Amino acid sequence: MMYGRRRLIRPCALTWQALYDECRADLSAMHFRHQCAQADLRRELDAVRGELEALKAAVRARQTAQAELDGLYRERELMRALSAERDPALPLN
Repeated sequence: MMYGRRRLIRPCALTWQALYDECRADLSAMHFRHQCAQADLRRELDAVRGELEALKAAVRARQTAQAELDGLYRERELMRALSAERDPALPLN
């Protein structure tokens, strides 16, 4: 037991404690900035993903329209071929 005795505190211990506290504060500030930057990046990524989904939908719609147009062209050519009169003197091939 330490009755009436003062604890010995070395002056360098106070310096180390101050340095430690400063380092902890710097790390805390860096962590906060990192979290803010990460949140900004996540918001930007979500926006880009939304734009990508819109682009995919537009591409799918264009492909569907192109396939429908190709089908209509085929049908038109078939109707033209069926309605054309064939010269019986010409060979089939």
